[in-house]
Amino acid sequence: MAEYDYDLITIGAGSGGVRGSRVAAARYGKRVAVVENLRTGGTCVMRGCVPKKLLVMGAHYAEDFEDAHGYGWTVGNHHFDWSRLIAAKDQELDRLEGVYHRILREAGVEEIFGTGRLTDAHTVEVAGQSHTAETILVATGGWPVMPDIPGIEHVITSNEALDLKQLPERMVIVGGGYIAVEFAGIFNALGVDVRLILRADNPLRGFDQIIRTGLRQEMEKRGITVDCETRVNSIEPLDGGGYSLRLDQAELIEADLVMYATGRAPNTEGIGLEEVGVALDDKKAIIVDEYSKTSVDSIYAIGDVTNRMNLTPVALAEGMAFCRTLYDGEPTSVDYGNVPTAVFSQPPIGTVGLTEAEARQDHQVNVYQSRFRPMKHTLSGREEFTIMKIIVDRATDRVLGCHMVGLDAPEIIQGVGIALKCGATKAQFDATIGIHPTAAEELVTMREPLPDDCDE
Repeated sequence: MAEYDYDLITIGAGSGGVRGSRVAAARYGKRVAVVENLRTGGTCVMRGCVPKKLLVMGAHYAEDFEDAHGYGWTVGNHHFDWSRLIAAKDQELDRLEGVYHRILREAGVEEIFGTGRLTDAHTVEVAGQSHTAETILVATGGWPVMPDIPGIEHVITSNEALDLKQLPERMVIVGGGYIAVEFAGIFNALGVDVRLILRADNPLRGFDQIIRTGLRQEMEKRGITVDCETRVNSIEPLDGGGYSLRLDQAELIEADLVMYATGRAPNTEGIGLEEVGVALDDKKAIIVDEYSKTSVDSIYAIGDVTNRMNLTPVALAEGMAFCRTLYDGEPTSVDYGNVPTAVFSQPPIGTVGLTEAEARQDHQVNVYQSRFRPMKHTLSGREEFTIMKIIVDRATDRVLGCHMVGLDAPEIIQGVGIALKCGATKAQFDATIGIHPTAAEELVTMREPLPDDCDE
């Protein structure tokens, strides 16, 4: 008789949890159960990357209709129906969730629906029933967090923004991260009067400065009001509907809807982690070693709940590494260097490697930079510019970072990410023949570095 009910119980059926569970069952023949209390697919598929990008693509048609005129098209009367877009998005999410259920079912993974809570190092309780496993994998992800200010109960988060019944006329979005700028772009393109309020001097703290400044300028061109170095002190409902916000400069502004995108926190509350001895850091993230093991030998954790690098593909890689470590007997860690990422703002951003500020901490660098109007807009007439930047170690010629804001940036940077992972040098970039006419060819034609005294 087996000592435990399962070889592995995973708490959380997001991207990382599903990957780890499926591989453990299908490739290694383990008895696996996964516990989920919301929707199978997790944040990325159900409440983040996928639905958000569908809305981004829907919003882009507003500009596409305008740009078509410059290419000889006469576009007739057109009307946007928010409810139709939301219904189509929901239908796609239902389809994807069905795919995830099937993937788990065909791999032999049992799904247990409810909130999982650890009661000891080998036991997970769900709805009063205990399930035991030799190993437990925690992959509960993250959840939006908001500041404690008067009136915060009146705001929505990105979760609710994906399911609005109707579009507001005026909207305030508080936050300067990728979620804030992406939703600002979506709602602005769909005709909402958007005001973005953030505490920093530019959106996207941690990104290269030229990208941050370039994006803010492009957002403002589109009519988004960007209030930097500003805080909201309180929010109050108005008698006629909508809300009044008092800013830290004593200014009062009004909006029909207020959305907060001020960060996410590891989803570790109320699931028994500390009670069974799993150590958390000061941000309530699970502390793990390089192989994703917690302070309890039988409990591992991957994905956003560990707050290492909160990206879906990273969680997938951590799930695979977990399986190799545990079931192949080959301790496997994830390399977090040169991970490419994107922001689906309008225009979008793609970035990989070190920012200029980061690179200058340990290297003497050459910086190459280009700013140009994309070919598409020479006829569309749109005043939008693309910015590209390459940072190179002066001693070794190795490319340390590459950053882009502009059309197709995420698609372009994925390929650059491969090059940086291989240790590409600027000479190898220069020796590569460009594809003409494309924006991407600019990456292999920048020859003159910026002067050393040029500001970032």
